[in-house]
Amino acid sequence: MSPQPSIWNEKPWWCQPWSIMLTGIALPTASWFLLQLWWITAPVAAAVLVWWWLFLVLVPRAYLEQQGSQ
Repeated sequence: MSPQPSIWNEKPWWCQPWSIMLTGIALPTASWFLLQLWWITAPVAAAVLVWWWLFLVLVPRAYLEQQGSQ
């Protein structure tokens, strides 16, 4: 049995899960500490959640499905 292919083996260091998570934590944190305006920080945090969902859930799932159909 061969191991499942991983999309992360093909991505550079700046597009790995750890870098996506760190950047996603840093952005709303920096927004809050610099501006201290919840109405700016909240949309930044919401955008990060969408970004995480896209790149950490949907893209890897689509990659695995594509690899399975070949």
